[in-house]
Amino acid sequence: MKAAFVWLLSVASLVVCADVSAQSHEEAALWRRGAGAKLSERGLALKARKVLGTGGEGRAWTDNAVVLVKGGKIEAVGPARAIEVPQGYEVVDLGDRWLTPGLVDLHNHISGGMGDINDMVYLVNPELKASSTVTPRNSLLQRAVAGGVTSVLYIPGSGTNMGGQGILLKTGLATYEEMRIRDPGSLKLAQAGNPERWAIGVGRSFMNWNTRDTFERGLAYAALKKSGKVQENIQWDVFPALADKTTQVSTHTQRYQVVLATLTMVRQGFGLDVYIDHGEWHGSKLAPLADSIGVNAILGPRVVDPQSFILDTDGAILGIAAEYQKNGHRRIGFNTDAPVISQEELSLQAAMGVKYGFDDSQADTIRGLTWVPALTAGIVHRVGSIEVGKDADILVTTGDPVDPRCSIERVYIEGQRVYDAGETRLW
Repeated sequence: MKAAFVWLLSVASLVVCADVSAQSHEEAALWRRGAGAKLSERGLALKARKVLGTGGEGRAWTDNAVVLVKGGKIEAVGPARAIEVPQGYEVVDLGDRWLTPGLVDLHNHISGGMGDINDMVYLVNPELKASSTVTPRNSLLQRAVAGGVTSVLYIPGSGTNMGGQGILLKTGLATYEEMRIRDPGSLKLAQAGNPERWAIGVGRSFMNWNTRDTFERGLAYAALKKSGKVQENIQWDVFPALADKTTQVSTHTQRYQVVLATLTMVRQGFGLDVYIDHGEWHGSKLAPLADSIGVNAILGPRVVDPQSFILDTDGAILGIAAEYQKNGHRRIGFNTDAPVISQEELSLQAAMGVKYGFDDSQADTIRGLTWVPALTAGIVHRVGSIEVGKDADILVTTGDPVDPRCSIERVYIEGQRVYDAGETRLW
């Protein structure tokens, strides 16, 4: 009887293992399509009705175009009649489809397969690293890819004034090493709101003092390290990158007073690269100052300032992106704060911006999903537009990806076909 029971357990284990193996193979198929997803030296030619390349200014598009990809990079882009496809390239004729850059979100909490990570031992924790929790191929990232999001800044939560260091990642690649764009991707700063609930409760005056003191100490460490006069200290290891501007401060900042503190303390006071992340509730009134001192606005997940927070209007609901734009800001992007808004709904965030007054006559909406966040995060040399020399992070769409009536049909990341809705549609 005992032997028979052991035999049954063994058979059950084999069945379970086979099922898990089948699931693993199915999951892998969603991420790497076909044999040899990396095209390496073979090359790829994508032909489409329109290439919406974005870039810095204007409505940059090319009709009846071809994009050549080799070694994961964009080799050429232009009218099909002007570009000769080299012999041996795989040619994919996409018919009436569009090609657009992969979308970039600078506010993501799901790359670890969960929500916010908040280790709230101290009110400032600049040494903590979100990179230690990255989980490639998690199901939430699968849906992000299906929604066209190819690059994200994965950051700690806002439970403390400095939650730690974010990491810039590609969403659809198979391993941590492949996913990583830059680490540290940012220092996460939250100047008010959630951190006020830390411990027994702290006021904004103390938080501002403590945050300023931490910046002063961290930047002093960076200066001493550059001169070789200090030993390594993990608590301050992000500050040399902030000092030499190879990373930025990403700031959970909302309400006029808090946005003002970001601009005056971090940018004007310490001269650091920083950007507005959220920016609601009268924050748009600071758009002229923010634009003049080079602080970009990456707005979301709220897309409107409701009447209860706007005291000087006739009761209208104001679009936040539209108000920044009307007040003169020229570098506006969008975020989801995923999972607050599902990561795959990033393009819908921009569409809602247009619904509530954002002017898209110069393609600033798709630019706010691609080029602006890439520029803001210091990775525009790699992503954010379809240009020669950049990573081949390309979406195949049925039209403008900001239009909710259009869909993502395929996604390429660094030349790899990582999603194909024709085989398994996830979004």
